[in-house]
Formats: sequence, C-alpha cells, structure tokens
Amino acid sequence: MSSGRLDGRVAFITGAARGQGRSHALRLAGEGADIVAVDACTEYTTTDYVMPSPDELAETARLVEALGRRAVTSVADVRAPEELREAARLGAERLGGIDIVVANAGICVLGSWDEVTDEVWKDTIDTNLTGAWNTMSITAPYLIEGGGGSIICTGSTCGVQGVPFFAPYVASKHGLSGVAKTMANELARHAIRVNVVHPTGVETELTNGLSRIGELIERDPRIGVTFGNALDVERLQPEDVSDAVLFLASDESKYMTGTDFVVDAGCTNF
Repeated sequence: MSSGRLDGRVAFITGAARGQGRSHALRLAGEGADIVAVDACTEYTTTDYVMPSPDELAETARLVEALGRRAVTSVADVRAPEELREAARLGAERLGGIDIVVANAGICVLGSWDEVTDEVWKDTIDTNLTGAWNTMSITAPYLIEGGGGSIICTGSTCGVQGVPFFAPYVASKHGLSGVAKTMANELARHAIRVNVVHPTGVETELTNGLSRIGELIERDPRIGVTFGNALDVERLQPEDVSDAVLFLASDESKYMTGTDFVVDAGCTNF
C-alpha cells in the first residue's frame, strides 16, 4: 500500500505536457496524488520555441499511470475560462475532487524594451497573469468544497527582480506574486494556502528559446550580473523545482501561505 505524502489527493496542473509541468505531475504522482493534466497544446506566433503537442500531454498521463496513479488530461487554454472550467469539472468528476492546484502554464519572449510588440505584451500577460488568475479562481471552489488545500503558482526570479530584456514576463510574474498574496489572504478562512515558487532559469524548451540573451547582454555588459547564480549551476533541472512544489503541496508546509518561495541558486543575492 502506498504511503506517500499526498495519498488520496488530486492535483490540477496547467502547462503539464512537458517541462516543469510534467515534472511536477510526476513528482506529485510519485507521492500518491492523482493528476489532472492540462495544457493548451497550441502555437503562439510570438514565441521563439515550439509549444507542446497533444501527444506530449498524453505522454505525461502515461508516465503518471506508470507510477500507479490515475490521470485525466484536457487540452485547455488558461486564457479561455470556459475551457479551463470544463477541464476542472471533468477532472474533479473523474477523480473525486481537487485538492492541489499548480498554476504553472506560461510563456516567455526575450527582447529589449523597444522590441516588445503589443502582441508580445498581450500574449505574455494573458497567459502568465490572467491565465494564472483563471486557474486559481476556477479551481478554488473545488478546494473549498473539499475542506481546504494548496495552490502553488510558478513564478520566476523575474518576479522579484527587474530583470532586463524580459519586461512583459517581469510584469506578469510580479503581478502573479501580488495576486497570490491576495488570494492567500482571502482563502485562508477556507484552509487554503497559496504560495509562489520563484526559480532561476530552468532547463526547458522555454529557456532554450532564449538564445539571444548573450547578444543583448553585450550591449551593456554591466547588467550581466543580473543573470548569474551564486551557486555553481547555470540552470536548474525541472525536478529541482518540483521538490519545492511537493513541499508546498504537502502538509509539511501547512502553515506557509502568501510566500515567495525562492529556488534561485542565489541569483537574487546579487
């Protein structure tokens, strides 16, 4: 019989087709959680990397099931509340509720301030900030009905610093941190905790799409220190962030809410 830290719980995870989202799904499933895996599986004209496919979302489910846990998948865009609402309804119906929410879906577009188009700004804010708000507000009633739970948002060191060349992303992650604190205060009476994990760069398809960073830093080398980590690691692996997500999802963090949980290898120390 399983004796995991999340036995009997259901986790709803956005951006779950690959990268951090898949890693979080597998880490939580490995501790006993069933998984509602959600991803838009749609392309953006503004990103410099290919977005995940329905096959990759199905692979996340297969890997969860290989761990002995149940998985429900939905192709749903966090920018579309009606799609997200149906994904939450379907997952809760099939798995018996929702106890943990990981608002992880996000995009990132690199560029100096004068390269930020209206479309880049809108896509980034709509996905990373409004999408996270949609995720939290749509799933919160399920956590309330179940007597409590944990909401974890994927932030970034861009959410605690003014990182150059990421203006829309910085805006979205700073905003996310503030909204999460507000939700933490409002949902506390329902025994729901809301926290944000802020990682430094993580090795995923998203960060692999930021190849111009060296070129941009060369324009003003003084700001290069903004991108360095104090510890001897250039980028984290998704699993490094998943360990923090598991902690915040588990009872080990039962008195933590409204926090900015930084997993940054010392990046924000500079």
